[in-house]
Amino acid sequence: MSPTSASRPAPRPAPRPAARPEAWRAVGRCAVASTSLLVRGRVRQPRSRVGRVVRFADGTQGRVYRETVVARVPAEPCFLAVAFRLRWVHGPRGHAVFRAESLLNTPLFVGFPGFVSKLWLAADERHVYRGLYEWDGAGRAEGYARSLWRVLELVSERGSIDYRVVPGLTREEALARLVPTGTGDAAPDDGWWRVVP
Repeated sequence: MSPTSASRPAPRPAPRPAARPEAWRAVGRCAVASTSLLVRGRVRQPRSRVGRVVRFADGTQGRVYRETVVARVPAEPCFLAVAFRLRWVHGPRGHAVFRAESLLNTPLFVGFPGFVSKLWLAADERHVYRGLYEWDGAGRAEGYARSLWRVLELVSERGSIDYRVVPGLTREEALARLVPTGTGDAAPDDGWWRVVP
């Protein structure tokens, strides 16, 4: 092996969904756990970041329209970014309706093991929605993203779902552009989740 190839990070495996039965069982367990969290008042919707514009390395930007938090201090902080483009939702009114009703999707993620927080970003100029999460544990974040894929594929354009898991990085560090060099596979399409000034 040459010194050059030894210094390159290993290619990141392509994101992929969980098997459908596995994903739907995980979503079902999440819904039960979410109900308990909601009943006990553990889920919060802070407003301090709502309206913030986040810019990405691919030249797009998204505005935060909601934040969801569960009171938890992660032992193994992990940043997770998820992106998708909706089918059948068009025009300002259609997107406004989706943003309003998306609150109903909260039970589909807050009960997953390790969930800490999520910033919900409105569709960018390419109609891509993003969720920027903090998770406790990279394996848990990956499990969630792979299960979520099966929910998103019901309403998303084919080929538009993607995610990135960055272990050891908090969401605030990612928003402050403290993504370590060599993270991920540095593919040209990597810019959709990398925050820039």
